[in-house]
Amino acid sequence: MTIEYRTDAALDVDQVIALYKSSTLGARRPVDKPDVFQGMIANANIVITAWDKEKLVGIARALSDLVYVTYLADLVVHENYQQQGIGKQLIDLTQAQAAPDCMLVLLSAPQANDYYPKLGFTHNPRAWMLKSNY
Repeated sequence: MTIEYRTDAALDVDQVIALYKSSTLGARRPVDKPDVFQGMIANANIVITAWDKEKLVGIARALSDLVYVTYLADLVVHENYQQQGIGKQLIDLTQAQAAPDCMLVLLSAPQANDYYPKLGFTHNPRAWMLKSNY
């Protein structure tokens, strides 16, 4: 199996929502609101996708000033494609969009807490969130 990574893919919102539903992140995103998802895709300034032929199997969605910090809002890999290095490659490609010294910050899904340290991330207990109504 060869995975193709794209930075310029035209994304169908229903395909993106199906991907989120295929992972644990779907439970924490507004998958029942396609208009919100369309905005999430359109307004992120870094979107990297992973494809198995025509099937969307992964996405990294980030917001960045491209020089100091990139906020990785979502890292999603289809459950049938996990543990194959796709998530790491999406992270690497996300980082490559910014300056070499630009830091990468994320909030981990509970199920992924053990994943990020393996990639070199360090835990920061000072994160704060003001939740939305989603």
